[in-house]
This record gives sequence, C-alpha cells and structure tokens, in this order.
Amino acid sequence: MEVRFRLLDVFCDRPFAGNQLCVVPDVPEGLDATGMHTVTREIGFSETTFVTKAGGDRYSMRIFTPGQELPFAGHPTLGTAYLLVAEGRVSSPVIQTTAVGEVHVEIDVEEGFGWMRQRPPVFGPEFPDRVLVARAAGLEVDDLDPDLPPQVVSTGLGPLIAPLRDLPTLRRAERDARATREVCERSGGECLYLFASTEEGVTARMFDPGVGIGEDPATGSAAGPLGAYLASRGRAGMPGCVTVAQGEQIGRPSFLHVEVASGGEELVVRVGGGVRVVGEGVFRL
Repeated sequence: MEVRFRLLDVFCDRPFAGNQLCVVPDVPEGLDATGMHTVTREIGFSETTFVTKAGGDRYSMRIFTPGQELPFAGHPTLGTAYLLVAEGRVSSPVIQTTAVGEVHVEIDVEEGFGWMRQRPPVFGPEFPDRVLVARAAGLEVDDLDPDLPPQVVSTGLGPLIAPLRDLPTLRRAERDARATREVCERSGGECLYLFASTEEGVTARMFDPGVGIGEDPATGSAAGPLGAYLASRGRAGMPGCVTVAQGEQIGRPSFLHVEVASGGEELVVRVGGGVRVVGEGVFRL
C-alpha cells in the first residue's frame, strides 16, 4: 500500500514558519484508523489529516494528533482546504465535513491565503481557580490579568482562555504538564490558551494537556474562541479584526487573523492565515 502525503506550513507568510501539517489527500483503500495513527506518529507533526472523500465543493476528512483523533482543529482545516483547492480536487468556497459537522472555507491560491468560518461561539462558565491556572503556566496569581477571568469558549473545540497581565509575563510562562492536565480536566477546556494584549494586537501561547503536542505554534481552533472572548468584553478592538501572534517561543512564528462580527443574535467568527506547501512524499506500507 502506498500512502502519498504533502507537507504544509499554515498561518505563515513564508516556508518553515507557522504550524506544520501533513495531509494525505487521497486515503488508499485499506488504511484504517490504526494505520492513520501510525502514519501520524511517524510524521511527528502536531496534526495529520486524511481526506476520505473530495469532489465539487465538498470534502470529508479525519484529523489525528500523535496521541488521539480530533473532531476539529483550525490549522488542519485551513491547510487541507488550501491543498485540495490548489490541486484542483475541490473548488472554493468549499465545505469541509469532520466529526463536528460542516465548516465553510474560502481559499485564494494566488494570494496563498484562506479563511474558515467557525461555529457560533458557546461561552462556558468562568473558571474560578486562578491559582491552578497560574500554576499550569508556571506563574503566580498576580501574573494573571486582574480584570479578565479565565473562561472556556468554543467554536468547535473549547480552549480554556487565560488572560495574562502583559507580554513579558506571557514569554516567561512555562508549561507544567500535570497542572495543565488538571486545569483542563476541571474546567472542561481542550487546552490552556494564554494571551496578552499588545500594541499590534494579541500574542498567545497554547499549552497542551496531553494529546502529544506540548506547545502548539498556531492554534486556529483557539484563536477563534479568543476573538469571541474579546468581542464579548469589548477588548482589543473587538468585534472587528485582530491579529494573533503565536509560536515565537518555539521558533515557529505564526500569525492568525481573526474576524468577529455580529450576526443577529450570535457572533460570526472567521479565522484566516497564509499557507505554504513545502514538500511531499510517500509511505510504502
């Protein structure tokens, strides 16, 4: 069996930045979930996607991390859609189907850029244990923003959003794996998403509770909820547009563009960024 794949960088304006992604654009017959997981671990990126069906303006895919299968993720959505449109397998705008349902994506191949519309935000309860949040980030309680509470917000996946006092504090943060798992279990968050406001917009870091990532360089499924969080509080010029910088601490600078608009009774959230195709290969199983 041959498994052909492409390598991409997502949420960047040049190769070897942003978040790495492996895409299998045409899953061969006989490659089951165990095989998909094996390929994902062999590649070693935070996520690998497997396109199970594509044509017209639609495609279906599965998303794997080295530790588990995910129902949705941001940079795999944008990167996979970009590749399929660039290779003429589907047309833009395109509808992606995963375990969470449909996601609408617009791709401009000439510009090397794409936008995905995420699901309407769902706001969970504020998380009161600021001591645990600080410990998960290797910080003190006074390092958290005193005016903004930690809260789980979901537009497909739900990170625990944790506002910090300033950018130097964010840069000092160090993931405590045990406390990160605990804070995510107790809050119901899929990950811990730290952020600090800057003159240019927002800078964020994502700490993984144990799905095999550690720290993620660009997290589209968390940037959308962050935009909704800011919009609900009128911060960082939201509703509107904001640029989220991420990945600096791990040498993969990334930029996620978040738009939040009022859509009647609910907020409309879009996340966009640049995509670059950087390589390809084949596994012979």
